[in-house]
Amino acid sequence: MNKPAWNLKKTWPFHLMLLPAVLLTLIFAYLPMGGILMAFQEYKPWTGFSNSPWVGLDHFQYMFERPDSKQVILNTVIIAALKIAAGLIVPLVFAILLNEVRKLAYKKVLQTLVYLPHFLSWVILGGILLDMLSPDGGIVNKALVSMFGIQPIFFLGDGNWFRITVVVSDVWKEFGFSTIIFLASLAGINPSLYEAAEVDGAARLKQTFHITLPSLLPIIVVVGTLSLGNILNAGFDQIFNLYNSLVYDKGDIIDTYVYRMAILNGEMSFGAAVGLFKSIIGMGLIVLSYRLAYKLANYRIF
Repeated sequence: MNKPAWNLKKTWPFHLMLLPAVLLTLIFAYLPMGGILMAFQEYKPWTGFSNSPWVGLDHFQYMFERPDSKQVILNTVIIAALKIAAGLIVPLVFAILLNEVRKLAYKKVLQTLVYLPHFLSWVILGGILLDMLSPDGGIVNKALVSMFGIQPIFFLGDGNWFRITVVVSDVWKEFGFSTIIFLASLAGINPSLYEAAEVDGAARLKQTFHITLPSLLPIIVVVGTLSLGNILNAGFDQIFNLYNSLVYDKGDIIDTYVYRMAILNGEMSFGAAVGLFKSIIGMGLIVLSYRLAYKLANYRIF
């Protein structure tokens, strides 16, 4: 009889170390899933789940009938798509440029500076951006007025500028950390390829296009396809700390919409229906992205 591959007497310390993470996942990820029932009920907190009447798919039908919910879905897709595209291109370009820095001290200092924003919360960065981008005395508008003589721009009060601000600030916060993936891939490129290219007279730019980018293509495909699973995640914490009623038409996303409908307006069943709709579509996109990553780049987790 074959013995089991693991021995609990020897591995129980590792299971004990995992226990807090497992408990937190159960409490904050799985137990709240019971609230999905609200999406199919006319839920009221004082009546509870057992006494709330069932309404079937009425809230989902109502969601597609409301013009604001359609606009929210469109806003989410646009903002998330722009973030995914910029969040792929900027770290890739920065990693290639950083890889060309020969002095190790400069390289480390630069890496540290661009990594730092990743560790700041959007609560802090939101307050900083509100001051910097203010049309009344903000440092950015002061610079634009003094250098170009243009009128102050209401970055966080104009819908079109709000989208640009959200995407640019998100890339600024995260691109340094995302660069790590591409730097690791760059370190794995065979140096003999560059040496052979130099012997043939290829300049650095040609080496980038004919060696670096083709070598990075598999990881670019993997990162790009896996990002499809986040197409409905436009960043609740960022939007929540930056948006206001002036930009609801262009800046309101599914997560902030659910918060306003369920928590502020008390439409808990409708908010749960919108959240469930997002989760189902998101799960399908994640499965699709992993299938694409496997087909295009032979990437798989299991």
